[in-house]
Amino acid sequence: MSDGRSGPLAGVKVLEIQGLGPGPFAGMILSDYGADVVRVDRVENVAPGREGPPPVDVLGRGRRSVGVNLKSPDGVALVLAMVEQADVLIEGFRPGVMERLGLGPDTCLERNPRLVYGRVTGYGQDGPWAPYAGHDINYIALSGALWSIGRDGEAPVPPLTYVGDFGAGGMFLALGVCAALAERATSGRGQVVDAAMIDGSAVLGGFLYGMRAAGMWGEERGKNLLDTGTPYYETYETSDGRWVAVGAMEPKFFANLVTTLGLSFDPRDQGDEEAWESLRKELAATFKTRTRDEWAALLDSAEACVAPVLSPWEAPDHPHHVARETFTTSNGLVQPSPAPRFGRTPGQIAGPPPRPGEHTDDVLTEWGVDPGAVARLKASGDVA
Repeated sequence: MSDGRSGPLAGVKVLEIQGLGPGPFAGMILSDYGADVVRVDRVENVAPGREGPPPVDVLGRGRRSVGVNLKSPDGVALVLAMVEQADVLIEGFRPGVMERLGLGPDTCLERNPRLVYGRVTGYGQDGPWAPYAGHDINYIALSGALWSIGRDGEAPVPPLTYVGDFGAGGMFLALGVCAALAERATSGRGQVVDAAMIDGSAVLGGFLYGMRAAGMWGEERGKNLLDTGTPYYETYETSDGRWVAVGAMEPKFFANLVTTLGLSFDPRDQGDEEAWESLRKELAATFKTRTRDEWAALLDSAEACVAPVLSPWEAPDHPHHVARETFTTSNGLVQPSPAPRFGRTPGQIAGPPPRPGEHTDDVLTEWGVDPGAVARLKASGDVA
């Protein structure tokens, strides 16, 4: 898997300490970009024989896996030996866990001063909430992101785990690792990347602070430009129980919307808030007269900023995605293609998700571990 990689991170060696959510997401991105990502799995998760079809965990794609007992001094010593050859280590434990294992950043950077040590947590490595347990919904609640998502008079709506785990956590971790690698090319030194989901989700909402200061965002949820407070930035149900998304904010696109739909509303009154309720009702009634796909056919090229609301299972078949190959089938599983796209060093899916411990022998041999030492570690149960 480490041969023939074409992405911008080809040649970069990453150790990923097995975890959940944002850590694996970051590992997937780094692998898609060409890095050789080796996941350190728990020995107890290694099945005898390592047989059967590949797992279907998309976030685990493009890795190799070794099974190591991180609670054993010999297992920790093995990982530290691998750290000496790694460019990056990423982990997603709560603060202090890696230090207690003997794999904290000080220890690892002492062994390899060029190492980029990436950490992702919910509340960060310090602060009064750092040791607390939580999930995506809690982190984005504390950062202010969750409050902003929802309709007037209704409860905040958790946006799955897109904002906290993946956008604010995994994506910021991957970005931080790439930035630290770029800086290392000048300084020759590694460093710690502390990616906290409360920090990342606060940054994702940075535009709101500017809009509020400019008087363009109010104190109430669901009454603003982008939170369904306006009728021209909304979703509407169609006759078949599906939905369309309208984002006709600019006057020319709004005028196109009104004209194409044959509304009675005067486009020049777009900014008249007192007329918005009647406009919302007229839009709702109009969209109810046709199916979602009929509206899509009518509005696709109308420059009215309207799109069909597709399910994740429908999206891969949309003509635009087909033309751009936004989705691909890898190892029999439909999934998103690597993004963004690189003109000279394209990313790629390096392979299916690994079974825990599937590549232990190959990886340890490739990373220079003595075969006799591997045999002893296997006999003791510290490697599988």
